[in-house]
Amino acid sequence: MYKKHAFRLAAGLLLLPLAALAAPAGEPVGPLRTALEQLPAYCSGYLPPLQPAARERLQGFYARQDFAPVWRSYRQIDGLLRQLEQLADDGLAPASYHLERIRQLTHSASAAPQHRICSDLLASHAYLSALHDLAHGRLPREQIEPLWRSPDWPLEDDRQAALELASSGLNDLADAFARARPDMPQYLALRAAYARLRRQPLPQWPTVPAGPTLRPQMLDARVPLLRERLLGHAGLGLVGDESRRYDPVLVAAVEAFQRQHGLEPDGLVGRGTLAALNVSPASRLDQLRINLERLRWIAREIEPRSLLVDIAGARLILLEECEVQWQTRTQVGREGRRTPPLKSTVTRLTLNPTWTVPPTILREDKLPLIREDLGYLERSRLRVLDAQGNRLDPQHVDWSSPHGIYLRQDAGPENPLGRVAIRFANPFSVYLHDTPSQRLFTQAARTTSSGCVRVEGALQVVDLLLDDRERAEVARLLETGVTHEYRLARPIPILMAYWTAEADEQGEPQYRPDIYRQDAALLAALNRAQRD
Repeated sequence: MYKKHAFRLAAGLLLLPLAALAAPAGEPVGPLRTALEQLPAYCSGYLPPLQPAARERLQGFYARQDFAPVWRSYRQIDGLLRQLEQLADDGLAPASYHLERIRQLTHSASAAPQHRICSDLLASHAYLSALHDLAHGRLPREQIEPLWRSPDWPLEDDRQAALELASSGLNDLADAFARARPDMPQYLALRAAYARLRRQPLPQWPTVPAGPTLRPQMLDARVPLLRERLLGHAGLGLVGDESRRYDPVLVAAVEAFQRQHGLEPDGLVGRGTLAALNVSPASRLDQLRINLERLRWIAREIEPRSLLVDIAGARLILLEECEVQWQTRTQVGREGRRTPPLKSTVTRLTLNPTWTVPPTILREDKLPLIREDLGYLERSRLRVLDAQGNRLDPQHVDWSSPHGIYLRQDAGPENPLGRVAIRFANPFSVYLHDTPSQRLFTQAARTTSSGCVRVEGALQVVDLLLDDRERAEVARLLETGVTHEYRLARPIPILMAYWTAEADEQGEPQYRPDIYRQDAALLAALNRAQRD
């Protein structure tokens, strides 16, 4: 399912110091080098305004070509234009890469050196920008949907690999674009689904009006619209009450729709299902497009052996050699207490964990209950501690304005962390953990935590992370019922990421509710960038 990217392009793709432009003493300066030194003035009217990073990409690229023109034939230019046009299948706007201007300049005869040089620079600018955007994403992730990254995982400096790709790719442009494009199967599957749908005329489907929740066998005037929306004209032969009856065939179609859109497949057409039904075809296509951008970001972060938390899909995936070995359901943070995107390393397990109530939960959840009934502490097996860990008498605490206290629940079957917590460095105090709230895993909507990730089958995850010797020791420690900190012999990377659409094994798009309401901002940013 996942494959680590063949190479990663650092933020300074193809960068070389400006000093690389300086000709050795006594060596004549060629016209292309002169043009680069005098940008943007030299190519005013030929090139769009260039950001410093784009100028540096050009400088590094042409330094590897000894500052000679690289686009020497119409066949080569036509090959570049074909690859740029195919960026539409990646959800990128080909017009952003100046196709028509390149075609116009390179296919118009001129003996003027400025025309030839600036045409060459424009084609190279489009080429380098496209490779960059495929590998990095069109947008700077850190400005749109930041990922916290552990110091263990700094961004790699792969400028030389990027230079080699861009230079060698001149001989095989299709291969260069394919190598820059994320090669993880999830990206390629979503790209294929998006390409297929964008080439088709947008379907026209009716809006189903609001009303009471539609239940099986109900008669409702909206049923014909619902049937047209999901089954086309399959109900044209129905008359009278039967045309308005929410029958088993339509119920099955609704359940299939709900599964495709990450909703509870209960066959009931309530507010959530109705809202999903009425999302326009264009908006669904946009949802695929912005998630191609997210997957370009994610592809740079995935490690061959790692844990991947799919936040919006509420899943945990174990990868070995880039292949899915196992996956399970999770519960993630609700909208007000989001599970954060991050990259870190799982280093230890807390076996039979105690639970110290986090400050936000203490303030917003526990204090109102304690103030209402002090007996809540005893019923919940919560001990009150001071800053030094000494036990306090709850009767002597000013619960109207408590300071310097902690609530802690001992290890046991009722502990919110269950039998194990899986720990990794991060500034958010989040981790993966077991939970006694197993029934919540059966729900389609699993945004039920306060930011940490509850894992179905957490002990099975632990088993998969350990070798035989470790398994025996961890099993023994678990049986003691005593809290232990256990360091893994083989730490494992963890990536927690957010995306709201993918393609299934049949290549059909699967949509998730945008639980953290991030899609609209990403779409607006992508549209702005592609208009620039």
